[in-house]
Amino acid sequence: DVQVLPSFQHYEPQAVAVIGPDSTQLALTTAAILGLFLVPEISYEASLEMLSLKRLYPSFLRTIPSDKQQVKAIFLLLQHFGWTWVVLLGSDNTYGRAGLDTLHKLLTASNVCVAYQGIIPANSDASNPELHNLVQILTDVRVNVTVIFSNTRSARPFFEVVVQRNITGMVWVASEDWLLAQTIWQVPGIQTIGSVIGMAVEKPESTMLERFEAWKMTGKGTVAECAGSVEAGGESAGSAWLDCTQSCTGCHSLATAPDMYDAQASFNVYSAVYAVAHGLHDLLGCASGACSKGTVYPWQLLQKIRQVNFTLYKSRISFDANGDIRKGYDIIMWKWSGPSWASDVIGTFRVNPDRLSIDPGKVLWHTKDGQVPASVCSEACQPGERRLQQSRHRCCFSCVACPSGTFLNRSGEALTGSEVCEVLVSSADPYGCQACGLDEWAPAGSEVCFNRTVEFLSWSEPLSWALLALAMLLILLMVALAVLFALNASTPVVKSAGGKMCFLMLGSLACTCSSLFCYFGEPSRAACLLRLPLFAISFTVFLSCVATRSFQILCIFKLNARCPVLYEAWLRRQGPVVFVAASTAVQAALCLLAEAASPSVPRWDYSVRAERVVLECAPSAAADAAIAYTVLLSAGCFALSYAGTDLPAAYNEAKSLTVSLLLHLGCSAAVLCSQGALRGRAEAAARVLGTLGTLGALLGGYFVPRAFVILLRPHRNTAEHFQMAIQAYTRRRAA
Repeated sequence: DVQVLPSFQHYEPQAVAVIGPDSTQLALTTAAILGLFLVPEISYEASLEMLSLKRLYPSFLRTIPSDKQQVKAIFLLLQHFGWTWVVLLGSDNTYGRAGLDTLHKLLTASNVCVAYQGIIPANSDASNPELHNLVQILTDVRVNVTVIFSNTRSARPFFEVVVQRNITGMVWVASEDWLLAQTIWQVPGIQTIGSVIGMAVEKPESTMLERFEAWKMTGKGTVAECAGSVEAGGESAGSAWLDCTQSCTGCHSLATAPDMYDAQASFNVYSAVYAVAHGLHDLLGCASGACSKGTVYPWQLLQKIRQVNFTLYKSRISFDANGDIRKGYDIIMWKWSGPSWASDVIGTFRVNPDRLSIDPGKVLWHTKDGQVPASVCSEACQPGERRLQQSRHRCCFSCVACPSGTFLNRSGEALTGSEVCEVLVSSADPYGCQACGLDEWAPAGSEVCFNRTVEFLSWSEPLSWALLALAMLLILLMVALAVLFALNASTPVVKSAGGKMCFLMLGSLACTCSSLFCYFGEPSRAACLLRLPLFAISFTVFLSCVATRSFQILCIFKLNARCPVLYEAWLRRQGPVVFVAASTAVQAALCLLAEAASPSVPRWDYSVRAERVVLECAPSAAADAAIAYTVLLSAGCFALSYAGTDLPAAYNEAKSLTVSLLLHLGCSAAVLCSQGALRGRAEAAARVLGTLGTLGALLGGYFVPRAFVILLRPHRNTAEHFQMAIQAYTRRRAA
C-alpha cells in the first residue's frame, strides 16, 4: 500500500540510493519522483543538460558528463579547425533535440553559421523518404561538416542512406552516444563517407579495462555453467538459474559487454557504486574503525555523496554543485586500414577551465590531399576589407575595401576555450570600418591606423640648411657694408646714401632677416607672436628711411626752387625723424592690434594631406592690415624713386632702387599667391625665400652700388665728382 510519510525521519527506508537508469528519457521520470523524497539517484548514461537543474531534480547525480560539456567540446572543435559553415542534425528524442538547441544557441552567438538544422526521423529505416530528403539537403547547402547529435538507433539508418547516395569526402562530427558504437562502424561501405571525429567520455586507466575483460570472461564461464545446470535440471531450471545469478550478480551484465563502448559504461556504473559506498562510509563514521548501526535516511546520504572526492584507478571522482561529475572527453577519430576499423585518441577536452587540445600528428583526414577540409560559406576577407552581407547568414558575404581614413581590425574574433561559457565575441565589427583618430591616417584597405607625420620646416632638413646659409650670407653682407660705410662715413658716397641713416637702414634689414629664423623648427607660441611684428616693424623702418631719403633728394633738386618753404619746414621740424617714427609707430600699432585681436599661435592643420598634419602658426585676419601697410609703403617708395630718374648721376639711385622695389613687390605677390597652393614646410620655405629675395634685391639696389664705388671707383667718391655731376644736371635743366 502507498502511504504518506509524516516526515523524512520516521520511517524505515527500503533503499537509500538508486543507480541508473541507462537512458535520458527514463531518467527524467525517475529523477522527478525520487527528488520528492531526496533519494540519491546516480545515472551512468543520462547526459541531458536539464537534469542539472537542482530546482527540478534535487537528488540527481551522474557519472557521465553533462551534454553541456559535450556541446562546448564540439563548439571548440569547430573553432579549432575553422569550420564556420555547418549542418546540425539530431535524433528525434530529448537527447538529440536538447543537444541541438544548446549547440545552436552557442554557435549563433559566435562566428559559426548553421546552414541547416534538422531532425533524423525516429524508428525509420534506409527506405524512409524523409531520410533521403534529409541527405539531399546536405548536398544542396554545400557544406563539408555535419554535426550529428544523435543516439545510435537513429544514426544507423541515416548513414545507410548516406552510403547509398554515395556522399564522400565530408567531415562528420559525432556525439558520444554513437561515435564508438559497433552498429555504426559496421554499416557496409561506411569507410567511404569521409572523416569521422567526435567525443567519447574520458577513457579510464587501461588496467581497469583489463580487469573488466577478466570479469567478462569469468561471467561467460558462469553463464555457461548456469545454462548447463538448467538443461540438466529440467523442472528445477528456474531455481537453478536464480541460484546462479544470486551467487554471481554480475554474470548477466558483464557477459554481454562486447566492446569498448560498453566497458566505458560499465566503468560509469562502477564509479556510481563507489560514490555511494564512499558516501555511506562517511555517513556511518567507518573511518573510526567501527561503522554506526543507526538508520540511514536517503537525504542524509545525498549530502555525503555530493561531497565525495576520491580517485578510482587514476580517475578523479567528484561532483559539482549541479551533481555533474568533473570529467572531460577524449577526441576520437575513426581510422581505416582497408576494411578494418580502428579509432585513435587525437586530443582531449578538459573542464575547469574548459580547454581543447589536438595533436596534429595523429590527425588523418580522409581527403585527396590529406589536408583539413574547409567548410565556409565565404572566404575570409583580406586585411582591411569589410564584409557586405549577402544573405541572412552572416557567414555569407562579399568583401569591400575600407576607404582611406578608416580601418578594420578583426583581431580577437575567434573565441578561446575559457570564453566559451560566456560566449564573448570580438568588439570589432567586421561589417563596418572604424574611423581613425584625429592624429592618425590609413590608406584604403588598411587594418591599422598610422600616426600622422607632423610637418614643419625643421632645422635639420637640407632645404633649411640652404635657406639658413643664404640668410647668414645676407647678414654677413650687411655687417660688411656697415663696417665699410663706417670706415668711409665722411665720404660723399656715404653722405649721399643717407649718412648715419644708412646704419639704421642696415640694422632694420638685419632685424628683418633675423625674423626668418622664426620659420624654422617646431612652431612655438613665442616664435609665432614674434614673427610678424619683427618683420613688419623692421621692414617699415627701412622703407621709411628709403622714402625719406628719396623725398629729400627730390626736394633738393626739384621742389626747393619752386617751394623752398616746404623744404625748410621739413628740415626745421626734423621731418625725416618724424616720418620714420610716425610710420613705424603706425605699423607697431597695427601689429599690436593684430596680435590682440587674434594672436598667432601654433595650430595643427589636419586638412592638408591625409598622412600628414601641418604644424604652423595660425594666420591672423588682422595681420593683413600690417602686410597691406607694408605694401602701401613700398608702393610709395617706388613712386618717389621713379620720380627721381633724371637726377644727377651721383644722386640717381632711382634705376637700381626701382628695380629692387619691383623685385620686392614681385616676391611679395608670389608669396601671397602661393599661400593657397603651398602648405606646411613648402609654404614656410616660400616665405623665407621670398623675404631673402626682397632683402637681396634691396641690398643689391641701394647699398651694393655704393660699396662698389667706394671699393673699385674711388675717383667717383670725391667732392669734385659730385660737384661736376650737379653742374651737369643744372646745365641740362637750364637748356
